[in-house]
Amino acid sequence: MTTGSRTPWRQPLALVGAAFVVLWVLVAVLAPVLAPYGPLDQIADKLLEPSAQHLFGTDQLGRDVLSRVIYGAQVSLPLAFLLVALSAVIGSVVGAVAGFFGGWVDGTLMRLADLVFAFPGIILAMAVAAALGPELRNAVLAVVVVSWPSYARLVRGLVMSARNSEYVAAGRLLGSSSVRTMIVDLRPNVAGPVLVMAALDVGNAVLLLSGLSFLGLGAQPPMAEWGSMVVSGMDYFDLWWLWLYPGLSILTVVLAFNFVGDTLRDALDPRTARAIRG
Repeated sequence: MTTGSRTPWRQPLALVGAAFVVLWVLVAVLAPVLAPYGPLDQIADKLLEPSAQHLFGTDQLGRDVLSRVIYGAQVSLPLAFLLVALSAVIGSVVGAVAGFFGGWVDGTLMRLADLVFAFPGIILAMAVAAALGPELRNAVLAVVVVSWPSYARLVRGLVMSARNSEYVAAGRLLGSSSVRTMIVDLRPNVAGPVLVMAALDVGNAVLLLSGLSFLGLGAQPPMAEWGSMVVSGMDYFDLWWLWLYPGLSILTVVLAFNFVGDTLRDALDPRTARAIRG
């Protein structure tokens, strides 16, 4: 093997993570084709064990667990991507403005971020979701509320380290506005780390959404969502297939996006990439 051929994406964990990400995205997109039954169809006897006819068994209402797990990907993954995108955009804008202008603007925005950081993430998300009402849309908003400050802190630090560089000063001397400077000159320095954090946050978003649904503050029955499926299976703990398969779905998604995020970090960090190549 040549020296240049060892890229971060050839590492075993990177391949496993990318494979599971692609697999779950395809499952979410092709759910109506892959699922043998509808997520709400009561098509068999209740609480059947896994068999050739029902690979993941049936639940307490006679619904096919495999079909519900497949359709659960259509709920969890798009919402996770949406809330990560919202958190990244809001946090990046706040962080860029704070880091670029400094002074009282920086102090005000960062104190707001510190206020969010003062509470444990899951506790604050629970409080926001409970205040807005137990609904999946409100759970998404709650996770956005607790997620954006991390991006703001990251982008603020990157902008502050780059705003006094020569190319930024040259652009300002040529008449570039503050908005143009942040978008054109500073954005390339920010995009890579934000992308890495976003990839890592997708798994955390799925976990938080599932956790809120588990606590009754997210998806409500009869929606096929992994967290709500786990909590409904807890009432029949001895019937392992009711909670094991949705739990494994959450586990594989979280691990997959963590592996992909770590690989992106290695690929975008020249020093780490050089170490991997030997």
